[in-house]
Amino acid sequence: MSWFVRNFRDMQWWDRGPRGFVTELVDDDGAQVGANVFVLEPGQPMSMYHWEADQEGFLVLSGEALLIVEDEEHPLRQWDYVHTPAPVPHTIVGAGTGPSAILAIGAREHQAGPDWGGYPYSEVAMKHDASTEEETTDPDVAYARFPDRREGAFREGWLG
Repeated sequence: MSWFVRNFRDMQWWDRGPRGFVTELVDDDGAQVGANVFVLEPGQPMSMYHWEADQEGFLVLSGEALLIVEDEEHPLRQWDYVHTPAPVPHTIVGAGTGPSAILAIGAREHQAGPDWGGYPYSEVAMKHDASTEEETTDPDVAYARFPDRREGAFREGWLG
């Protein structure tokens, strides 16, 4: 892959229904670092509560969100940065009165194979529809109750 410049308005966005929108800043499966932007309405979970064998970081670009980490809730606002080292369980849920945009960056060294991470059950995350009903390492099981993503489009106003 070569270097590139992309504008959010021109990128491929995916509508994930009750889990908001996402675009992949780096869409090469062989990338060393994953970089995505999520746009969540209040109450929409970014992901199921999970842990990974690689570190992740999240920067709130606009709006408000709720971090659920190690079964505790922590409110987030614009420009808050969250660092989650392996194997800290976590997820983020949209909060406030409008959309939140969140940059997610994660290492990809251990993403392939059975030891990538997992989805533990969390009563706290379940209150926000962001937990599996039972522990699993299978993403298909963790996300079975959600519709498949479909093509979407950038919306003006997402970034404040």
